[in-house]
Amino acid sequence: MNTAYLSIGTNMGDREANLARAVDLLRAADGVGSAVVSSIYETAPVGLTEQADFLNVAVRVETSLSAGELLEVCQRIEQELGRVRTVRWGPRTADLDILLYNEERMDTETLTIPHPRMHERAFVLIPLAELAPDVQEPGSGRPYREMPAAAEGGVRLWKAADTGWNGKE
Repeated sequence: MNTAYLSIGTNMGDREANLARAVDLLRAADGVGSAVVSSIYETAPVGLTEQADFLNVAVRVETSLSAGELLEVCQRIEQELGRVRTVRWGPRTADLDILLYNEERMDTETLTIPHPRMHERAFVLIPLAELAPDVQEPGSGRPYREMPAAAEGGVRLWKAADTGWNGKE
């Protein structure tokens, strides 16, 4: 079984419902054995700032899928939730990114692991550190929770994981 960490974000429509549906679809996917979800965090948009704030979570999945197959599952979930890719960093109903896959490093045309910008993004690092405080950058062994972006702020707890929003109380 493989362990992967994902980031899910949304800033369109019913944001909490979008997250819950994305998690439900992930849990229902063939080859995904379990999915544990962080609290929900709210953040201002990055890049294109003239849009609504995002809700973000981190998810740890146990899967028999390869990294490429997991990417296909993530992209199908985005499509099912109505994601349309028109503007880079633009508004979206769902954005599922693979952050880590086991302790592997890979760089292909379609997938780079670890996610190439995760170490720069507090909205990724803070939920990830909540879910897996000891997870480390492959190769360097540096804990993600200690990276400078994790201390930048601007990430607000929106709803704690133990409130049952994600189907796990």
